[in-house]
Amino acid sequence: MGKLATQRSLNTQRQMCWNRALVTGLALVLVQMLCLEGVPISIDKTKVKEPEKTPEEPPASVDTGLHYDRYLREVIDFLEKDQHFREKLHNTDMEDIKQGKLAKELDFVSHHVRTKLDELKRQEVNRLRTLIKAKQDLEGGNDIAVDHQALLKQFEYLNHMNPHTFEVDDLDRLIRSATKDLENYDKERHDEFKRYEMMKEHDRREHLKTLDEDDRKKEEEHYEEMRKKHADHPKVNHPGSQNQLKEVWEEADGLDPEDFDPKTFFNLHDTNGDGFFDEQELEALFTKELEKIYDPTNEEDDMVEMEEERLRMREHVMNEVDSNKDRLVSLDEFLVATKKKEFLEPDSWETLEQNQAYTDEEMREFEEHLAQQEQDLNLKAVDLQKQRDELERQQEQLNAQKIELQQAVEHMERLKSQKVEPPPEVHVDRNDIPEIHDNQLQVEPEAQVQEHQPAQQIPQDTPQEHHEQQNQVLDQHGLPQAHQDLPPGHHEAAQGEHNMP
Repeated sequence: MGKLATQRSLNTQRQMCWNRALVTGLALVLVQMLCLEGVPISIDKTKVKEPEKTPEEPPASVDTGLHYDRYLREVIDFLEKDQHFREKLHNTDMEDIKQGKLAKELDFVSHHVRTKLDELKRQEVNRLRTLIKAKQDLEGGNDIAVDHQALLKQFEYLNHMNPHTFEVDDLDRLIRSATKDLENYDKERHDEFKRYEMMKEHDRREHLKTLDEDDRKKEEEHYEEMRKKHADHPKVNHPGSQNQLKEVWEEADGLDPEDFDPKTFFNLHDTNGDGFFDEQELEALFTKELEKIYDPTNEEDDMVEMEEERLRMREHVMNEVDSNKDRLVSLDEFLVATKKKEFLEPDSWETLEQNQAYTDEEMREFEEHLAQQEQDLNLKAVDLQKQRDELERQQEQLNAQKIELQQAVEHMERLKSQKVEPPPEVHVDRNDIPEIHDNQLQVEPEAQVQEHQPAQQIPQDTPQEHHEQQNQVLDQHGLPQAHQDLPPGHHEAAQGEHNMP
């Protein structure tokens, strides 16, 4: 048993049975009711101290793997608290539940439960709105108005037109959506595995292209050797057959195969004791068969393929044994199956290496799709490189402008620190100018005239002409001009003009 439990813990596949939570809760309630019917023992309460009561934690619900799993489990947990609904659930088969007959019983549940369901729905709607807003932010549409009502239509498991109260339509939508999504979940897993296998083959082919002829030949030989080694394993029993279950009975349970009893076997492997084999419990029964084919320490064995093989076995047994298609195997269904010919004389089981996951056409389309994706990525890479180059060019321009601005600021600072004050203005007083007589002013012109024109007679200048000549001489020497003899009262005015700056 310990070895079986260890192998079960290696199963990484998600558990998808949402109605298991309903059955588990119902079984616990029935057990509690049976305990209350026991005959009490007379006890002297004055001498015995009653132990403190600790609230029992509800059993952990199974994760369905759906994106609304938490909302689904919380709705189921609260519906189980209503006695009327719990009784109807116990008396309703799975087909009626799928058709929505159970949802109509929501009108008869207690007010407290309905109020809590309303609150759960409001929380779920708010969660979906938050997810929509977060997705929009990631896509860069912060400035675009969001039509939440239109986007909420994609979530079919609740009525988005009434986001405030949980009604019969909400329960019906939740049951139908969960049933449909869980039925498609296995198909999605198969499709994912097919893509995994094709990608693995694609990578192998691409690797071969990088090798020379000799290395390519060695790689091909090694690949064929690993395939043959993987296919060389003991015979695999048909899942769910008498031989397969007897092998578990003998090797895992340690019991004599001659004493095999289907009912005892069922009770041994119904690990949660709810009277059903769920998908996880069924998959655990195939561990011994899978160990014949796969070993995690072997290069030729792929553990992803092992989990796909486990899924195939479980689906096969469910299709053969689960007569009411509720994704559970009851004791009665199991016992009926053990009496069939297929259980006693089964056909051989073909493993994955005997059934390729994809066709040649699917592989061709897959590689064409990859090539198109690669081309699109290359175009995007070129566009991004152009954008990067443009940004770098703009950055260089900004850096150059920054340097020029810094140089201009530094130049202005130097000019400011080296600024020289202009020299003060000089005021010349007439009294400081030496007096120049008329005979001194006339010597030079007369000498020049005599030198150039010795025979010409020099006419006498008028007083006005004499005064102008005197001023010209003063200008040549940078001295203030002299004034003519002014009438009395005008000498002071003339002197004041010379003192002005």
